[in-house]
Amino acid sequence: MSQKEDILEQIVEEYLRHQGFFVQRNVKYKPNRLDEGYESKSDSVPSDIDVLAIHPLRSGADSVLAVNIKSWQSGFNFKTVIAEIENNMRVAGRSSERRYREFAIPRWSLAFRSAIQNATGSKLFTHVLAVTLAKGDPTLWEQYGPFREAMAGNPLKVVTLSDMVLAIEERLTTTPAATDIGRTLQLFKAAGLRPRPSPPVQTTDVPDDEK
Repeated sequence: MSQKEDILEQIVEEYLRHQGFFVQRNVKYKPNRLDEGYESKSDSVPSDIDVLAIHPLRSGADSVLAVNIKSWQSGFNFKTVIAEIENNMRVAGRSSERRYREFAIPRWSLAFRSAIQNATGSKLFTHVLAVTLAKGDPTLWEQYGPFREAMAGNPLKVVTLSDMVLAIEERLTTTPAATDIGRTLQLFKAAGLRPRPSPPVQTTDVPDDEK
């Protein structure tokens, strides 16, 4: 995969490594054939956890992060996406339940949690939504009851591109970084090009034109 296609994924990985996490990308999962409601046509092709990270010095849900990445340039509108999932609306030719299957379909929720436990040995984790730009109040997403239930009570967290770049920048030194992303951000920092801090939380809905 070329850098331009997975740039946000690379930034997520860099951000987590700077915090001391060990990172694995694209962890596959799918329901078991014995799960209730299993449909071979729709359930036989695996989905994946974009980034799965584990921290050896942390405990509980803070020690394991399962990251879902949405790199939409127009931003991620929490209220809009939740409504799409609630009503199973079709977006870009695909049902919203299928787009967010780990939240909306119980057998996929179980498969998601099982994949994390199999990879890390832990039932405790934090589901992280990494977005280019947050639109609206992220607590709508983080505190949404059905999502928390699908994650067996584990917490949800939203992190933005700006948050991650600022956090990486704080840990950079003048020693040339070992990764393309790290080196790029070093040069941006040296040139005085810095990300803008996240804007104040918007409490009103903002239309989202990219799904």
